Amino acid sequence: MPETQIIFYQEEDGTVPVVEWLKELKKKNPKGFINCLARIQQLQTSGHELRRPASDYLRDGIRELRAKHRNVQYRILYFFQGQNIAILAHAIIKKGSAVPNTDIEKAITRKNIFEQNPTVHTYQGEI
Repeated sequence: MPETQIIFYQEEDGTVPVVEWLKELKKKNPKGFINCLARIQQLQTSGHELRRPASDYLRDGIRELRAKHRNVQYRILYFFQGQNIAILAHAIIKKGSAVPNTDIEKAITRKNIFEQNPTVHTYQGEI
């Protein structure tokens, strides 16, 4: 199985929500950051084959990468574009038992925007 390309969703104004979230997490909780990066690397290696506990399907093509450090649960919402491209669209620190619908809706909106113009919404920089 070929490696899955990981793309970070970028807004039209140049902001990159997941990268910004990861940078903030790195400052506040370096071990949580490392766990999130490990999950992203697992997604890159396993792609569509990644399942629970590392990943789970939410709805409407949106999946969640699941990372944890101590009692804090981190979620990075993503979707696939074709066979071997995963787009990381949104990230949260999960407080309740489920990912809030507002966060899923935000990821769905970003998925729809990305699909209309992938070039504009693909981040080219580093984390």
